[in-house]
Amino acid sequence: MAGPGARWKRHIVRQLRQRDRTQKALFLELVPAYNCLLEKAELLARISEKLQPKPNDVTPATLQGPWEEESGPDSDLVPSSSTLRVKWQEKEEGLRLVCGEMAYQVVAKSAALGALESTLEQRQSTLAALQARVAELREEQARQTRQVDAQRALNVAQRAAYEALRGRARLQEAALRRLEEEARDLLERLVQRKARAAAERNLRNERYEKAKQARMSLELKAAAQRTVSISESPNTIGDGIREEGKTLALMAEPVSPKSEAGEKWLRTFRSASATSLTLSHCVDVVKGLLDFKKRRGRSIGGASEQRYQSIPVCVAAQPPSQVLDVLDAHLSEVNAVCFGPNSSLLATGGADRLIHLWNVVGGRLEANQTLEGAGGSITSVDFDPSGSQVLAATYNQAAQLWKVGEAQSKETLSGHTDKVTAAKFKLTRHQAVTGSRDRTVKEWDLGRAYCSRTISVLSYCNDVVCGDHVIISGHNDQKIRFWDSRVPCCTQVIPVQGRVTSLNLSHDQLHLLSCSRDDTLKIIDLRVSNIRQVFRADGFRCGSDWTKAVFSPDRSYALAGSWDGALYIWDVDTGKLEGSLRGPHCIQVAEAFGLVARGHLGLAPFPPPAELGRASLTSVLFISEETA
Repeated sequence: MAGPGARWKRHIVRQLRQRDRTQKALFLELVPAYNCLLEKAELLARISEKLQPKPNDVTPATLQGPWEEESGPDSDLVPSSSTLRVKWQEKEEGLRLVCGEMAYQVVAKSAALGALESTLEQRQSTLAALQARVAELREEQARQTRQVDAQRALNVAQRAAYEALRGRARLQEAALRRLEEEARDLLERLVQRKARAAAERNLRNERYEKAKQARMSLELKAAAQRTVSISESPNTIGDGIREEGKTLALMAEPVSPKSEAGEKWLRTFRSASATSLTLSHCVDVVKGLLDFKKRRGRSIGGASEQRYQSIPVCVAAQPPSQVLDVLDAHLSEVNAVCFGPNSSLLATGGADRLIHLWNVVGGRLEANQTLEGAGGSITSVDFDPSGSQVLAATYNQAAQLWKVGEAQSKETLSGHTDKVTAAKFKLTRHQAVTGSRDRTVKEWDLGRAYCSRTISVLSYCNDVVCGDHVIISGHNDQKIRFWDSRVPCCTQVIPVQGRVTSLNLSHDQLHLLSCSRDDTLKIIDLRVSNIRQVFRADGFRCGSDWTKAVFSPDRSYALAGSWDGALYIWDVDTGKLEGSLRGPHCIQVAEAFGLVARGHLGLAPFPPPAELGRASLTSVLFISEETA
């Protein structure tokens, strides 16, 4: 601090000396002139005093002698004292005027000098402040320089640490690649071993089934040769035989009565225990025989899986014609609906984070239960094949599981990083699949609430459906992808013209219905993996990325909701538009089998289907979203 302080003091002294020299130069000529004037004024004053006549010096003209008269002509050349006095007085007045002017100029110059001195003082104070600011900035610069040096030293140390970490990371990546290659080799060997074991097991099962079928055919031939008497009314037996012939395609025919009263009817049966054989039992037996091929396909994995009991199958259905029931279902938009397996229970989920369960009684909806605890708006609802559990996808990046009869959530399946758009049960017990906008599809073990597999995709997932071992996902990049639970990669990709908004799998798992933003519905034959039919209609428009389309229970019709609030129905066999149904709303329909406006629910009738062994609800629900 001593060095900078001495410098600015010396600078001030130099400035003051410079000011003195400048101001002195202004008065170098003025002061001598003023002094000269003063000297001249004093000289004139003395001369004037000498020239003034004294009283004793006056000589009257009468006293002059002749000699004085003779000198008269020469005296005219010498000015008289009065003349000199007048001249000197005039010069004195002029000098006084000049002195006054000079004095005025001295006063003006003094005032200017004072102003300049005040300006100099201000500038000197400003200069002192600036010099102090410069000293502070220099100190700050020195401090910043020290910090920069310290930061550079730290950066050098961190860069060295980073290079060391990169070296270790490269080594670990090389080790990871070696482990991945070993894992792929092990997986390939495991798959080959499983394939050989599955082929051997399938061969043994096929031999066993052939032997079983040969033995059964012999038993059926032996039973067909016997006649069994059944004591039932002719109408009941005739109706039962006709219904069995329609649903099971059994070619047995009733024989004529042999008793005179007509109460004994005779019929050929396949076994001696036919008197206790009911229609539903026949259906289960025949379905078990027809399902042999599927059981063979499931044996490929080597380990048996616990599956749900057989699901009721609808044989025939007719499209709805009018709305049966409309009610206030939720406090806000209803985003999803789903019928239970027996069609007597309906679940609705909305933006109010609630799931309502409804009993369907005589074409009317009666409140059953409210499921609470959802962390966000409900986007998808699904029943498990047994009808005892409800799985819902929500906006809070998770799916939640409820048990029917319990109001609070049983499990929360968390792991997605964006909203979950679809959640479906698999046919295997305690298994489920979810799809999300975070570009992943996840398989879940519901028994442990554990994600057993994560499938990464390049596009948003809008919907998923599940088969035996197949997961099908529809995506925003206009593609439908197929995944096998036993294979780590995608097995097939089918492109469509438009973003996929929904998928629906038929009960026989042979056909897939897709809805896309190109305002079309497509039926894909899964046996040959190509598009079999494309449905369009004048006025039909897919209004959002979550518009749903479904098959009718018997796969005879395809249904989808349009942006204008209408439900369009196509005949699958002919490919023609069967008709359109308009409910009490005139807004966008978001999901088929449900017409949901803001807080409203619509239910339209389906004529009763001829179902195997049990009754089902003959209704269709329409869902739509209504702007406020």
